Amino acid sequence: PQEAGGHAYSGSAVYVNDASRSVGVAASLLGSSKDTYQQTIKNEYQALREDHAGRQRDKNYLTIEAARANGFKADWETTPITKPSFLGTQVLDNYPLDELARYIDWTPFFHTWELKGRYPRILEDVNLGEAARKLFEDAQAMLAEVIANKSLTARAVIGFWPANTKDFDTIEIYEDDTRQQVRDEFFTLRQQSEKAPGVHNIAFSDYLAPRETGRQDYLGGFAVTAGLGIEKLIEQYEADHDDYSSIMIKAIADRLAEAFAERLHERVRREFWGYDPEEHLTGEELIKETYRGIRPAPGYPGCPDHTEKITLFRLLDAEKQTGIILTENLAMYPTAAVSGMYYAHPASNYFGLGKI
Repeated sequence: PQEAGGHAYSGSAVYVNDASRSVGVAASLLGSSKDTYQQTIKNEYQALREDHAGRQRDKNYLTIEAARANGFKADWETTPITKPSFLGTQVLDNYPLDELARYIDWTPFFHTWELKGRYPRILEDVNLGEAARKLFEDAQAMLAEVIANKSLTARAVIGFWPANTKDFDTIEIYEDDTRQQVRDEFFTLRQQSEKAPGVHNIAFSDYLAPRETGRQDYLGGFAVTAGLGIEKLIEQYEADHDDYSSIMIKAIADRLAEAFAERLHERVRREFWGYDPEEHLTGEELIKETYRGIRPAPGYPGCPDHTEKITLFRLLDAEKQTGIILTENLAMYPTAAVSGMYYAHPASNYFGLGKI
């Protein structure tokens, strides 16, 4: 903004990544040493800008052909492939909320309320602990009420299909295990930034057997929600001018949906796909994703193209089976929903695509 004389305001805008630090920063901006503090901040920000610009300049990119040549190459003669227990889709309706509650990762819940820290340590944090404990108590009370009254419904659809890759980056989904007729295709994106020696330019298609290997591979997909019924609760809270409870129920529904995705993936590994039937992990191990296999979601760093949701929802018949709809911007509604693909390859891993 400009003053009448044409001079821009000279005050500082300071990013504070933790609300507990804002009072100290404000005091520094207003105190007797404010000029020195502001200059220190400006110097830090200039260094950050120069560092960021330097890193952008230093990056080299490969052609798509060179990136494909440096893709992850599995030994498809020895890689184990397990056929899922069923092909097609299966719906899980009215999934027990008390079971899902045991799989909740509470750390992102606190992030929703701008309290940065890991659960359960945040409950004992010197600066944030009191607020975190109050939030957690309120969340537990509301969660218990939701479970007792069954005021939210959890529903999911999962599917498994015969699949192979073609042309490096495309995943073909077949009508049946004869693999004679292509039903649909997923188009994966491959990293193209130049890598250090021995580091691959990955696409998720690398984790499925190419058609020419003759190996019969499979891809899974899922869509889950724990938000069915939430509109009624939100309307009730807003009618009572209870914004706190309105935000709280949305946060709890989001946590239940993520917990549903976690629990379902566990059952996929042990039962539905069954490639790791002896897996027994603790809650902390599940959060750290120490298991075999991944469930990347369209829109996330490894597959930022949201349009792949259209193919996924078509294969799952997700809107009819779960009540989850895709908006015109390809967001999911209810928002307490998660969808993605299942890969079972032992070496499968998450990654960020970066620029291409």
